[in-house]
Amino acid sequence: MTRRGRLRVLLGAAPGVGKTFSMLEEGRRLGAEGRDVVIGVVETHGRAATAAMAEGIPVVPRARVSHRGVALEEMDLDAVRQRMPQVALVDELAHTNAPGSRNAKRWQDVDELLAAGIDVISTLNIQHIESLNDVVEQITGVPQRETVPDSFLRSADQIEVVDLAPQALRDRLAVGAVYPAERIDAALSNYFRLGNLTALRELALIWLADEVDQALQGYRQAHGIDSRWEARERVVVALTGGPEGETLLRRGARIAARSAGGELIAVHVTSQDGLHSGSPAALAEQRALVEKLNGTYHQVVGEDIPTALVEFARSVNATQLVLGASRRGRLAALLTGPGIGATVVRESGDIDVHMVNHAAAGRRPALPPLTGALTRKRRILGFVVALVGGPILTALLSLFRSVDSITTDVLSFQLLVVIVALVGGLWPALFAAVLSGITLDFLFIEPLYTVHIHEGHHLLALVLYVVIASLVSFIVDRAARYTRAARRSAAESELIETIAGSVLRGENAIQALVDRVREAFQLPGVRLVVGDEVVARAGEPLPDGRFTGIPLTDDAVLELHGADLAASERRLLGVVTAQLRAALDTERLEKTAQQIEPIAASDRVRGALLSALSHDLRRPLAAASAAVGGLRAAGPELAAADRQELLETADESLTALGALLTDLLDVSRLQTGVLTIADIATDPAEAIAPALDELQLGPADVTLALQHGDAVAHADPVLLQRVLVNLLANAHRYAPAGVPVHVSTSTFGDRLEIRIVDRGPGVPAEKKDDIFVPFQRLGDTDNSSGLGLGLALSRGFIEAMHGTLTSEDTPGGGLTMVIALRAASETDATAGVAADVSVGKGERA
Repeated sequence: MTRRGRLRVLLGAAPGVGKTFSMLEEGRRLGAEGRDVVIGVVETHGRAATAAMAEGIPVVPRARVSHRGVALEEMDLDAVRQRMPQVALVDELAHTNAPGSRNAKRWQDVDELLAAGIDVISTLNIQHIESLNDVVEQITGVPQRETVPDSFLRSADQIEVVDLAPQALRDRLAVGAVYPAERIDAALSNYFRLGNLTALRELALIWLADEVDQALQGYRQAHGIDSRWEARERVVVALTGGPEGETLLRRGARIAARSAGGELIAVHVTSQDGLHSGSPAALAEQRALVEKLNGTYHQVVGEDIPTALVEFARSVNATQLVLGASRRGRLAALLTGPGIGATVVRESGDIDVHMVNHAAAGRRPALPPLTGALTRKRRILGFVVALVGGPILTALLSLFRSVDSITTDVLSFQLLVVIVALVGGLWPALFAAVLSGITLDFLFIEPLYTVHIHEGHHLLALVLYVVIASLVSFIVDRAARYTRAARRSAAESELIETIAGSVLRGENAIQALVDRVREAFQLPGVRLVVGDEVVARAGEPLPDGRFTGIPLTDDAVLELHGADLAASERRLLGVVTAQLRAALDTERLEKTAQQIEPIAASDRVRGALLSALSHDLRRPLAAASAAVGGLRAAGPELAAADRQELLETADESLTALGALLTDLLDVSRLQTGVLTIADIATDPAEAIAPALDELQLGPADVTLALQHGDAVAHADPVLLQRVLVNLLANAHRYAPAGVPVHVSTSTFGDRLEIRIVDRGPGVPAEKKDDIFVPFQRLGDTDNSSGLGLGLALSRGFIEAMHGTLTSEDTPGGGLTMVIALRAASETDATAGVAADVSVGKGERA
């Protein structure tokens, strides 16, 4: 039988980290050791270093596949199998084969090579793992259609991460070591953003760490290793749903934090009967606390809680187990034996157990009271059966009475006791047992018609009646409890599902919760009162005005009009009120954000204008004054050329001063509440073209690459044009002679970007923040270039439109200014105008 080949996968966070290079390097090393290594398929993507590394390794020629008249090259699977090397190098494991190939995916080709006994070294990026596909799309905004199933990848014999720091990868990209020059700008600004690369790197390392954990767990199971291996500190905190949970979690977090890489794991064990599941509201709050402490929450079901807890701790390779001290009193511990904590300590083995004291420990002085789960109607029915069935049974037995029938008589009355216990529970059964014993002694046991016990075994029979009645009643009562708990759990689950469904369907969360409370508890009316205002209501309040108030926050009360709720119903109510509190907090935050946003937008614009304009008001005024003063002092003796130069200087300075005064008028309108920032679905081309016309820049000065298609952005067209004028003027000023400024547009996720690229001297990294200080030109004091609005003012306008203005290094030298705006929906684009984001009152002048 042919042995299956071994699969080794080199995993990377993104293209360009060096996976293919490392694969070829390993192939050369194995070849030097005498192994038969061939290249099944390698994609160099034009990288010289990768192509050089492939030289010297035998290559299996690729197969040519024709599709729609186009010749495509794919790995020749049959040729590789016929060549039968020891090791095959197969690049890009997630690749989709050309139509007409035997297998649709390259990983399926690799599977055939492995089945033939050929070892394979392959490469894969983290975004191509099936289970991570949606996560990667959320991070990068780019969907991935080529994926590898997790089951196949996890079957690999060896998985290695080829790691490269995100900034180092961007540097490689900038110098053209990953993509050709025409693709560099788009790559840096989209997929290869520093944040994207950092998140993908973290995702790759976490995935591999999880794979290592699973491999370690599989090894321990395969070798029957139950003892813990302290690869890292794992602290399991047992939660009961009681008030001590918060104390235990914080203690567990402190223990986990003492070692590097410590992990906090919270677990709640529910008994199979579901009767002792703790407070749902408390568990919900404790679960939220676990997430804040960077831990994980788990819930397991076990017949024996201590055993389930220890088994879970072993399954996660826990090193520490944190439990709360028992809340039972001494009497309860004495009567019922060792509690959960003592049992866990006995069974924990080499897992360290911490018993943490808390405020609720040992506060129960006695056992909880015994209460029947049967309804009052069933208990009454049990007494009726005992009172009616006893005389009927006595009459029937008297008809067939004989000397030898006493055994039948005793068993018949015992059956009656069992029937009464099944119908009515404990108290009717005890009543039937005593009544049956007296009846037997009075009517069926010699001497007749007396109630007198002459022999001890008769007394024992009466005691057995009572014991049997108690045992049967206990079983009936317990079954009734289970049934009630199951029905209650189903009802609670249905209610929570209904509440969640109402919110997910877009209904108002607060109103949906109030409606569900009224329906679930069958109340005449429910109201949510915040302060003196009723914010949500369902049904009508009672005429007498009586209600039960449930405080939610300092000023919010949930009014329940109707009968008082039972204790079991209040458990579920606690879950609903917790959701209501969260909904109220969310609504308040949204209202606060809506109230603050206009003020914040106004402040951003006003601050940008004032700080920018106040800096340069003096310069044009001084230049104009100096020019006019020179003309006056020289008089008619001034040469014509000098006179013309002074007049031009005065004209330029007064023009610049007029522009500044116009901005100041806008500020005054803003302060008096008559300036708004329009939020219009704007095509960037409609702002770029007027900006170029205003600056008189032609094709020799600017190249355009508008690739945003039909997408439009939320923007104020007037302000956007003013920003573009400023940025284009700056870029053109610093661009080398004969080298045009490049303007491009693109879409990425929910953003539309405008990039203005120059090939000038660029800006040193330590001064990039300074360029957004009002009217900083890195030492430039040329008054003839005009004042513009300044980068600080431009950034203020863009931020007021909920966008960003940032600077990046141009690959190969220069500076790139990136405007990122919110992309408008199709509805907004069709309508043309979305709602204005008001900064003040009135209309733009």
